[in-house]
Amino acid sequence: MTNQNAPRRTQTSQGARPATGDARRGGRTGTGTAAAGGNAGRGAGHQGRGDSVRTDPARTDSTRDITTGRSSAPRRRRRGGSGAARTPGAQHARPAGTAPTPIFAVDPAAVPHADTATSASTPAAGASFTDLGVPAPLLAPLAGLGATSAFPIQAVTLPASLQGRDVLGRGRTGSGKTIAFAIPLVARLAAEGRRRTAGRPRGLVLVPTRELALQVHRTVDPLAQAAGLRTMTVFGGVGYGNQTQALRGGVDIVIACPGRLEDLITRGDVTMADVQITVLDEADHMADLGFLPAVRRLLRATAPGGQRLLFSATLDNGISVLVNDFLTDPAVHAVDGETSPVAAMSHHVLAVSKEDRAQVVRELAAGRGRRLLFTRTKYGARKLAATLTKHGIPAVDLHGNLSQNARERNLAAFASGEASVLVATDIAARGIHVDDVTLVVHVDPPAEHKAYLHRSGRTARAGAAGQVVTLMLPEQAAEVRTLMNKAGISAPTTSVQPGHPVLAGFATN
Repeated sequence: MTNQNAPRRTQTSQGARPATGDARRGGRTGTGTAAAGGNAGRGAGHQGRGDSVRTDPARTDSTRDITTGRSSAPRRRRRGGSGAARTPGAQHARPAGTAPTPIFAVDPAAVPHADTATSASTPAAGASFTDLGVPAPLLAPLAGLGATSAFPIQAVTLPASLQGRDVLGRGRTGSGKTIAFAIPLVARLAAEGRRRTAGRPRGLVLVPTRELALQVHRTVDPLAQAAGLRTMTVFGGVGYGNQTQALRGGVDIVIACPGRLEDLITRGDVTMADVQITVLDEADHMADLGFLPAVRRLLRATAPGGQRLLFSATLDNGISVLVNDFLTDPAVHAVDGETSPVAAMSHHVLAVSKEDRAQVVRELAAGRGRRLLFTRTKYGARKLAATLTKHGIPAVDLHGNLSQNARERNLAAFASGEASVLVATDIAARGIHVDDVTLVVHVDPPAEHKAYLHRSGRTARAGAAGQVVTLMLPEQAAEVRTLMNKAGISAPTTSVQPGHPVLAGFATN
């Protein structure tokens, strides 16, 4: 299969500035046709969001409608015939003088039929995008992203999503989910051929963190530009000026974190009333961070009958609420189990004493290639990066106390090789997309198994090999054993001291 994760031109990252994930959203505006940030400055009646994540169970059933100001209970979507394909914009008249762009018309006859996840006609991984019905103008930008044939999650979801079906898709980290939803998002909006209107986007991608918004934007924007569409990002920590200016200029697709998007709606800068296609990316992470009430409000604000695409690495019980209330007869596809191991990823547990731990970490960090180390706290990440640098191992940190400029500067240093080690907090695990990370080290074992899987998923992406090491103090033995069992990982345990041959093996790989 074609490597869709080639350096600098990949499905998961483009350019020298990869994206990260963190619960604290904010920072410099994203790159592309139009970019804006913000998810931190809250208006009257809204609580601020920082690194501490709050849940809002009281607002899940009866909430204020963010478009009208009225209180409303969750409502079921208007449903048509079973499995009927919806055409974006069917409820809205096309402005005079405009017509669908013929070259982007999605021909139903050219799209393989896929009624169910187990359909015998479902294309196999490695199918060409042309065979899957992807419009020709998108093939060149896809190739520019390193995508010349489909990964499994793309092959099984595109037949349904290009026909307008709602899709519920699960694929592990690095499986190509972003391109799986970017193609139908761009192709169907371009086929509609409507003129963009100030403050009224037609496509929406909701993501949990600002860094993930930037990463998604780097994939979506080249496709959108080829289709004559304009995109922007909305996330937290910056002023409103660039965002409102971009919205006034008119955009087709908004890639946003929920909080700041609600702010902009409340201010009257944007409405979701024309949104025909909505994507929820990393839906399980949004649930973990307590964003489901905001996501529900935003989904209710979009156009009735629009297409919804929900993608996630795991599909937990919290996601069922969104599926039941907002997806109509979705095509459900899971290309692997929630704890499916990556064949090219090897896992190891190293038992160390508290006295030897610091030197063992330094020996692991000193090896060849990019190395990603995870700690549980921001203080721990900052201190470890400074210590490694002091010992001659170029390292940078990534955590919620950094400004957006500092985050991007540190990530650029890591991606360019100026720094060989990145030390990140646990909450940053989901959004770090850097090619050729050869080793992930859990300096502090994560608190739960999903975090372990997402941390580990920063290596061995798109078929590349990678190694994962978990350091275990004597008092952490039971905790690590439970963690591995829940993650479905079988890893050998080796007791090591500084200079152990196992450490030398990691240094040379």
